[in-house]
Amino acid sequence: MQPKIRKAIIPAAGFGTRMLPATKSIPKELLTIVDRPVLDYIVAEAFASGIEHVIIVTGRMKGAIEDHFDHAFELDTCLRNAGKHPLADRIAQNTPGAGTISFVRQQQARGLGHAVWTARHIVGNEPFAVLLPDMLMVADRPCLKSMVELHERHGGNVIAVERCAPEDAHKFGIVSLKPTAEGPVVTGLVEKPAPGTAPSNLFISGRYVLQPEIFDVLERQAPGAGGEIQLTDAMLTLMEKQAIRSFEFCGRTFDCGMPAGFVAANLHMAAARADLAPYVGIEIEALSLAQRAVA
Repeated sequence: MQPKIRKAIIPAAGFGTRMLPATKSIPKELLTIVDRPVLDYIVAEAFASGIEHVIIVTGRMKGAIEDHFDHAFELDTCLRNAGKHPLADRIAQNTPGAGTISFVRQQQARGLGHAVWTARHIVGNEPFAVLLPDMLMVADRPCLKSMVELHERHGGNVIAVERCAPEDAHKFGIVSLKPTAEGPVVTGLVEKPAPGTAPSNLFISGRYVLQPEIFDVLERQAPGAGGEIQLTDAMLTLMEKQAIRSFEFCGRTFDCGMPAGFVAANLHMAAARADLAPYVGIEIEALSLAQRAVA
């Protein structure tokens, strides 16, 4: 029996520079996909995957994230007094229960690996999950849930991977794999390989299940790309002693930290809702007609 994955870290301390100027005063994690902040979807995926305690790593100017996940009794009272009970109930249902969510400050922007390391004392000596807050992964079954089940069968570490076009492999962190009787095992990790040198077209897509030994590695990890503590570098070191398995996610992933992914996510999630799908279809058809007219 493998230890249960009870805790998850969501690193949310970044400046969101790819979404400026929108993120000058609004945390990128609170930019909305239709009518919910993107971080709402990520936290919901964690709890739907059996996570009991979510740890969000924040930084300066990110206090609004804590407020969002708090119980806003003034708003609740106002809505109920106005007879808007369904809306008040929906907000209450999406608010994490007391003690199920914690916040840690990353006082310096030193990279993803450092952000994960700052949560070490809350995680303790047990395996845990990491979910990147701008990677919205949509499927009938939560990506993290499948990864947790893979860990329950085999233990060790698990990373989510997806396929990209071979010519785009230089844009991502690419893995090389070795088939085994228990599924593919990662044999190498390359961050943004030079064009034409990638060992595969499978890229790391923003979900991890890691053993607590990664914290000791991160504490000693020298800065890597961009002068930051890179989680990928620490995983390479960890791989010398522990297996890292891959789970290939076959749903849709939207990088909501960049304009194209953000817009695509909004269109996709709106089109999936019965109350919004007709309007999305009308707008897309109008845009198509306009483009044809210009051509």
